[in-house]
Amino acid sequence: MSAPRYSLSGRPRPTGSTVDLYVWYAVRLSSLALFVLALAHFAMTHFVFDPADQSAEWVRQTRWNSVALRALDWGMLMAVLVHGFLGMRTVLQDYVPSRVRSLSLGALYLLALILFVLGTQVVIALPFD
Repeated sequence: MSAPRYSLSGRPRPTGSTVDLYVWYAVRLSSLALFVLALAHFAMTHFVFDPADQSAEWVRQTRWNSVALRALDWGMLMAVLVHGFLGMRTVLQDYVPSRVRSLSLGALYLLALILFVLGTQVVIALPFD
């Protein structure tokens, strides 16, 4: 019996299921994407544009009229959804008893799909000025 392989993140890389390995990689990639996107969002909010000028009307007229800034916000939203729901999937698999696990995972996937559709709809459907 060999010792488990540990990554630098502290949680061992899954060796059994291919799906678990893909989820493991997706969580790490989404965390990297979140880091980059959150820094970009912070830079846009605090350095590129003056925070003193920002109001709800400014967001509607300036920020949401830029396709690039909408894409940045949508990308951050999707990275948060992927990272959060895959992390929650791991927690459910680790701590929920097997008799309720499939129902819990189904509800989690349904909630993730609903939030994905709603978030995408908001970003796409808001009119340009």
